Amino acid sequence: MGTPHISEIKTIKPEWIDYNGHLNMAFYNVLFDNAADDFYPEIGFGPDYVTDRNHTTYTAEFHICYLRELHLDARVRVHSWLLDFDEKRFHTYQEIHHEDGWIAATGEALGLHIDMSGPKVAPMPPDVYERLEKFHEKHGADPWPDRAGRAIGIKRK
Repeated sequence: MGTPHISEIKTIKPEWIDYNGHLNMAFYNVLFDNAADDFYPEIGFGPDYVTDRNHTTYTAEFHICYLRELHLDARVRVHSWLLDFDEKRFHTYQEIHHEDGWIAATGEALGLHIDMSGPKVAPMPPDVYERLEKFHEKHGADPWPDRAGRAIGIKRK
């Protein structure tokens, strides 16, 4: 697997803990989303992308696999890979790593490149597409992680 983009350390906050005493499922999404905010500027999708170029990204699909509980004050980093992309879409995979080294959850997303004048799905400008190519060279995954590309469903005999 290629070298992931690794986020800054994130610490689990008291308001994120649910009545079961562990991280509420919604806040796993917050961790994944904040980590995307860490690497999106590297691929040209930073906060100024909407104001300067009238383009942005939307998440079309997101899947989380919860592997181990996280508790108050746990310190984690999110590892992120770019699995695939084309001129209008990008497929990312992320893992939340506890500071002790184990993986708490995985997340996988399909992002869409959006022209805000519609809004509508639209091709990326060439310079942004090139940044995605460079990010993929550095933070791609070959082979894909075992948990990537999973479908949700109940297997019947």
